[in-house]
Amino acid sequence: MKNDSLEYSLQTRILHHKHKTDPTNGAVSVPIQHASTFHQEGLDSFGKYDYARSGNPTREALEDTIAQLENGTAGFAFASGMAAISTTFMMLSSGDHLVITEDVYGGTFRFTTEVLTKLGIEHTFVDMTKVEEVKQAIQPNTKMIYIETPSNPTMKITPIKAIVDLAKESGSLTVLDNTFMTPVLQRPLDLGVDVVVHSATKFIGGHSDVIAGLAVVKDSALAEKLGFLQNSFGAVLGPQDCWLILRGMKTMHTRMEASTKTAVEIAQWLTTHPAVKHVYYPGLKDHPGFDLHQAQSDSPGAVLSFELADREAVKKVVDAIEIPVFAVSLGAVESILSYPALMSHAAMPAHEREKRGISDGLLRLSVGLEKSEDLIKDFDQAFNQTL
Repeated sequence: MKNDSLEYSLQTRILHHKHKTDPTNGAVSVPIQHASTFHQEGLDSFGKYDYARSGNPTREALEDTIAQLENGTAGFAFASGMAAISTTFMMLSSGDHLVITEDVYGGTFRFTTEVLTKLGIEHTFVDMTKVEEVKQAIQPNTKMIYIETPSNPTMKITPIKAIVDLAKESGSLTVLDNTFMTPVLQRPLDLGVDVVVHSATKFIGGHSDVIAGLAVVKDSALAEKLGFLQNSFGAVLGPQDCWLILRGMKTMHTRMEASTKTAVEIAQWLTTHPAVKHVYYPGLKDHPGFDLHQAQSDSPGAVLSFELADREAVKKVVDAIEIPVFAVSLGAVESILSYPALMSHAAMPAHEREKRGISDGLLRLSVGLEKSEDLIKDFDQAFNQTL
């Protein structure tokens, strides 16, 4: 955008930014720079790039773009969502304490309980929807509060501003996993969060064809720390995968709008079906946190969960369903049906899952771009196998 005085919408800024064309030839696509190393003109005149782990033009285009969309100052692209999360956690040191939402993604739970503990980093899981519980969990050595909202898979809504205020009082960093919402629907940095992380594999990439992670910060000192860790660990995203994420990003706004519209229709229908015990979706007015989510986000998103009677009912539905892919992951153009107990939260012990409401009857649905009537018809015939 040449005219800085004009304020364009995020929908437009996704497509029109400083990397939208190649400055050397006008190509309407970011060049894929596969070089692992870069020639330097002389001993005293090293260029912007030297070794691709430390910087790559294609990766830089992605990092600049996600930073712009999250209203941050610096973005970082990683080899996976867990690489982004793990590297962010490495801002903690031995003896530090982490407060983390209790119904966090299974991979994050595993890293917290089995890796951070080995490094001498303490943690406390809390119901982050309850501000007073978070306040009580903060200790003198608490250095980070980790948020996931909506949470995976029971869609709990955390009051972001209230937790940010607690963190500032205690001198703690706040980190928020924004995978479900993307910057299209929720911009945590605007609410005071320090670090936003994404599994870009999901809605940002959107096509089930690339693994990637992203992190964004606003503070320049924090950007320097995270950049140092990114370079030190080296879990960077390759240029081909950066290009795939950039390509997927171009349709992200339209995909999120279409998938969310369908998700609302499906969630409302699910509440009426006798085979369904409960529906978890922040777009339903009786969902705990409905008003809060509306206040801090632009839309309920395209992910929901619902509970059937038991594992046997789940098996019948999974065997009968035709349209959704039954798979790990979410956020794709095709609808994806997942079984958290054996997929996203398999790393979490059964008793821990049960405490968080992740029952053997729970299924998670990431709504894609299929026609809503077709999906409802398919689920109806599948549910009828359980009645």
